[in-house]
Amino acid sequence: MIDLLATFIFFFAVIDPIGTVPVFIAVTSRYDESLKRKIAVRAALASGSILIFFVMAGEVILKIINIPLSAFQIAGGIVLFIFALSMIFGESKPEEEVKMATSATEKAIFPLAVPSIASPGAMLAAVLLTENHHYSVLEQAQTTAIMISVLFITLLLMLGASKVHRFIGDSGASIISRVMGLILTSVAVANVLAGIKEYFLL
Repeated sequence: MIDLLATFIFFFAVIDPIGTVPVFIAVTSRYDESLKRKIAVRAALASGSILIFFVMAGEVILKIINIPLSAFQIAGGIVLFIFALSMIFGESKPEEEVKMATSATEKAIFPLAVPSIASPGAMLAAVLLTENHHYSVLEQAQTTAIMISVLFITLLLMLGASKVHRFIGDSGASIISRVMGLILTSVAVANVLAGIKEYFLL
């Protein structure tokens, strides 16, 4: 049985629903409420499709190109660590992705679906937390359900973005994003250590 709470916190950190709110507001600032809802739904569906694809095919693709999952775990942990450090010390996720929004054409896809919601960390989590050798089909289904629940929370926050933003403000979203970055650094280090251990046990 997987640790449901730990899995939820992991996905909440890598998807960062609260950090998506300022990005969504910037992307949709010129649109009416009806179009905002359509963009929110499209972004949630697109990001969900991407992450479910990684759940189903990520490990298969790695096997086809002959990359052991342990190597992917180490590399992914390093990338996730750098990504987390940028959240802590650099521009926070909302600040960075709001800038992307100014030049985006298909705004529901970029920067909302990718990289705001279906972030590199989320794609990595989708593969690592559904590894066939370590998790049963039931456990993989539970992980996927938790991931979808976080995406649903993200959708709800986008639909209520104006109210959420008034409550937490830009500074609040930035603080939360940095806290999530701190959590991710710990997760990243754990992934690298687990990958090294797995690699030398092969």
